[in-house]
Amino acid sequence: MQKEKKVSTVSRPRYKVLASISFSHFLNDTMQSLILAVYPMLKADFHLSFVQIGLITLSYQITASLLQPIVGIYTDKRPKPFSLVWGMTCTLSGILMLAFAGSYPYLLMAAMMVGMGSSIFHPEAARVSRIASEGQFGLAQSIFQVGGNIGAATGPLLAAWIVIPHTRTSISWFSPIAFLAMIVLLQVGFWYRRQLPSFRKAQQNTSQESHFSHRKIVQTILLLLVLIFSKYFYMSSLNSYYMFYLIHKFHVSMHQAQYMLFLFLFSVAVGTLIGGPIGDRIGRKRVIWFSILGVAPFTLILPYANLFWTGILTIIIGLILASAFPAILVFAQELVPGKFGMISGLFYGFSFGMGGLGAAVLGELADLWGIDTVYSLCAFLPLLGILAVFLPNISDNILKKKE
Repeated sequence: MQKEKKVSTVSRPRYKVLASISFSHFLNDTMQSLILAVYPMLKADFHLSFVQIGLITLSYQITASLLQPIVGIYTDKRPKPFSLVWGMTCTLSGILMLAFAGSYPYLLMAAMMVGMGSSIFHPEAARVSRIASEGQFGLAQSIFQVGGNIGAATGPLLAAWIVIPHTRTSISWFSPIAFLAMIVLLQVGFWYRRQLPSFRKAQQNTSQESHFSHRKIVQTILLLLVLIFSKYFYMSSLNSYYMFYLIHKFHVSMHQAQYMLFLFLFSVAVGTLIGGPIGDRIGRKRVIWFSILGVAPFTLILPYANLFWTGILTIIIGLILASAFPAILVFAQELVPGKFGMISGLFYGFSFGMGGLGAAVLGELADLWGIDTVYSLCAFLPLLGILAVFLPNISDNILKKKE
């Protein structure tokens, strides 16, 4: 009877806080996705090659990937409730630099500022989601991440409606979005500060628990990072080059390509939302297994599909593949309890880094062999999902330890 009472107390997440942090994630990633959405405009304005386009993504992603684990490790020891506002300030600075950049180096600097904003925002925001989850960790991570995914999907639409018909300086019109996010995050920061004493106490207790050997933890983390590599390297082919692929292969207009990119990114948002709760119910290992390996048949067919089926297949790919990340992140957090900031920073940072590296490498391949070849090669990456069979069963191991 006492156990049943305990379950009922941890089954009611703080939805107001989760909605606020998800909404802030939405605003943050809406601004960040403008970089990807205006790539064709930047390519024309600055006469860029695919390699230079890839380097813009790499500058953004590598800054975020290198700084996020550092920020996460630091905030595990010294949580900073109001650092979320400072992260949004960096993102705003990067967007304004992008709008008024006069040369390619300034574009790279703008991308790095946006990456710095991400490195500050994501580890602490993930921690807030964890605190507000009340035990439903997968659900909380999905709610948090879906805001970002919807923002990433909204960016191309706003670019098509606002930026493309005008000039690049119209990107600065999105500045009020950043100020709105700062106001919301300020309120979240006050709530977060009130929760810190009880959270630190709980963190000290959970960090004492060790359910796996150090060697097993390292092996599992490396395996999860390989799965992240396969997911985000493939995703970078769609995030960075999907519009170019559609324009080149099917001769669609830039507006039509942006609408199709929106549909793909929206499917990613839906997949993210369902991945966490399903992982809470059926186990995260099963979700990881299905979401990466299960998408392989569709990625292998994609290079040979016509325009209609290309749209359908990318929606299916987005739905299935996106469900992996909430499950992977919570799986890693349960593997190393008490180190939420470090784990969140590591996995968010590595995912951003793989996205950036993928954009640079695939840009080079697109220049050398053509954009069609990129999609033919990337189609095999999800086959690495078969490695998920080697992941340990965390819940079973924890139960044995408790017994």
